[in-house]
Amino acid sequence: MDTLEILRANLLSPLVLAFVLGMIATLVKSDVEFPEPIYKFMGIYLLLAIGINGGVDLAGTTFAEFIWPAAAAIFLAVATPTWSYLVLRRVGRFDVANAAGIAAHYGSVSSVTFIAAISLMESAGQAVEGFIPALSALMEWGIIVALFIGRFNLRQGDTSLGEVIRDTLTGRSVVLLMGGLLIGVIIGEAGYERIEPVFGDLFRGVLVLFLLEMGMVAARQLRGFAKVGAFMVGFGIIMPLLHGIIGVTLGHLAGLSVGGSFVLGAIAASSSYIDAPAAVRATLPQANPSIYLTSSLGITLPFNLIVGLPLFYLYSQQLYRWWYAI
Repeated sequence: MDTLEILRANLLSPLVLAFVLGMIATLVKSDVEFPEPIYKFMGIYLLLAIGINGGVDLAGTTFAEFIWPAAAAIFLAVATPTWSYLVLRRVGRFDVANAAGIAAHYGSVSSVTFIAAISLMESAGQAVEGFIPALSALMEWGIIVALFIGRFNLRQGDTSLGEVIRDTLTGRSVVLLMGGLLIGVIIGEAGYERIEPVFGDLFRGVLVLFLLEMGMVAARQLRGFAKVGAFMVGFGIIMPLLHGIIGVTLGHLAGLSVGGSFVLGAIAASSSYIDAPAAVRATLPQANPSIYLTSSLGITLPFNLIVGLPLFYLYSQQLYRWWYAI
């Protein structure tokens, strides 16, 4: 796929179009909305489906194939929230609680961005390693790193580090992705054939509905732009670009394919708005939700879905060509 084809495929994909429709519906004050139980069901289904599909592929993966990509994911989980915190403190002049709270979001993973990246690779016909969901789960540790930095600098609070770790590891994303991986590894191809109509054929349709809801949620955050200020608007765009480029580069160095490196870059560039807000509220209640939610949902998520993903894919392709041209 050339540059224009990649951009066209992404911008005119059902996922992005559904996301834009959701934003429009909210901005024109339509009464379109999903009941909360339906929205939660869709999130559970999508994460479990990705885990199961990844587990089926993971069954044929050797330890040697997995170890270096896992090391890259762990590095990103530590590095991205750390330097995000330093930028927010020293350049943005945020207080400790807000800097650590925002860093927790940018050190974690957006399940929607992850799912959209997987879907883009399917559309482009690019293979993605089966253990990629495991890398996504490893990178959820970025929440713990950021909150530890905040607690260490504040030296106060009733929530122990152990509680933060437990809450993160028992969060919806980690449990469903890792649980799905385990199910997929156990059942293998033969067992998956029996459930493929539900966890394979229906996946894209549910994903379109989920992106419609995400567009509505993101549009509600647009009103908060004035609150986050120009610095956070720039932060919400520049940091994902930086993280995405680093993630793709590390993916290639770790031996991942073009598609696998792209997805690693995409999840490195993403910003959580499901698991991270709950952890931040519990550990750093002083942090302002209007700042980290507006930045994550209103700025970074739309940017990644519309602009970031095709850019990271182009970079992954060019890096692959350059790498093997040496």
